[in-house]
Amino acid sequence: MLGKKNEEVRISTLLGQEAEINGDFNTSGSARMDGTVNGNVTVSGTLILGAGGCINGNIEADAVLIGGEVLGNIMTKTKAELTGTARVFGDIITSVIVIDEHAVFQGKCDMHQDVNDKRARNNAAKAARASRKSAKAAIAEALKDVEEGRSEIQTDQQTASQNVG
Repeated sequence: MLGKKNEEVRISTLLGQEAEINGDFNTSGSARMDGTVNGNVTVSGTLILGAGGCINGNIEADAVLIGGEVLGNIMTKTKAELTGTARVFGDIITSVIVIDEHAVFQGKCDMHQDVNDKRARNNAAKAARASRKSAKAAIAEALKDVEEGRSEIQTDQQTASQNVG
């Protein structure tokens, strides 16, 4: 499930299957929701959305386990897990994502990776390799030019000695 193996999530807030909240929902600790929330949800711990649960708004939590439907964006600090019954229509920002094979996810995912730093390192490494290759090519070309120059000089010297003799 979420986090490390054998890690227990202590639920401090429970929203029942028949419950409906119209407006934003905020709680400290972890929460399980099996009802409907028509608004944004902010949970300082883990949010568990049951298979029958529905959130029509954005979610912000430390971690989420989604089994129901989310019509909005999800932002977590640690992990987002979508079970086989999950239906998420929105973007996800998280460090780690797990999506079961029957889950529905339509949106973009940003996994808190600093892509620019990686690209810069890769580009620098590529440039270094290219400059090494081009330096080798330049040396090879210069040696070739020198060899051709020597052959031209030798040819000129042979022609000159034949003309003299």
